[in-house]
Amino acid sequence: MAKYKVEITGINTNDIEVLSNEEMTKLFKAFKNGDSYARELLVNGNLKLVLSILRRLNNKVDNLDDLFQIGCIGLLKAIDNFELSYDVKFSTYAVPMILGEIKRYIRDNNSIRVSRSVKDLAYKAIKLREENYSKHGVEMNDGELAEKLGVSPFEVINALDSLKEPVSIFEPIYNDGGDTILLYDQIEDKKVNAAELSSRIALENAIDELNSRENYILNQRYVMGKTQMEIAKELDISQAQVSRLEKGAIKQLKKTLK
Repeated sequence: MAKYKVEITGINTNDIEVLSNEEMTKLFKAFKNGDSYARELLVNGNLKLVLSILRRLNNKVDNLDDLFQIGCIGLLKAIDNFELSYDVKFSTYAVPMILGEIKRYIRDNNSIRVSRSVKDLAYKAIKLREENYSKHGVEMNDGELAEKLGVSPFEVINALDSLKEPVSIFEPIYNDGGDTILLYDQIEDKKVNAAELSSRIALENAIDELNSRENYILNQRYVMGKTQMEIAKELDISQAQVSRLEKGAIKQLKKTLK
């Protein structure tokens, strides 16, 4: 596959025609006058708009064939609603509608469940943003969307973010021919020392391997700060037995952690 090629089943993308501005204007006039064949020519002459959007999603989704069909639905909607009086290029008008249709499909097929109220708010925000862009050629920011929808900017941001496609922490993000760097490799909690955390987990696992009495003695000695004599009275055994059990438990920990 070529670097920027998008493969769609049954379609030779290299043979797709691109219409000139003059041809577009002529076809739109014919279509508005009831020529259904002109609509078909407009669709076929603008398929590369759909492909240009799919190119951004290449390697991020499993089935580009499905998304191509969904993108074509967005293209049809754009053609049916476009007016030459808008005084903008058709591509400027159509791309947000095609992209919106594809994004809605991806969100609706997302494996992560999002509450209906949050979804509804996100859809309203997206629709409002697309309508404003179609009319004015300017994209509304989150604050403007929030004001129009009567909610806080945080609610708009949260709603839109909740519908983003999840990314696996094992997603490859860089490969220079050697070892592949995954998203997981770039995630780090600055508040936690990785070496200390690893040692703590290993110690906890080793302690879990001790029997209940050994575990209790170590906890009382090194967490609660009790003496061997105090523990001996609690367990009704001799101080010598406590000492022997404590030494045995520590020896076992060292052996496990070695």
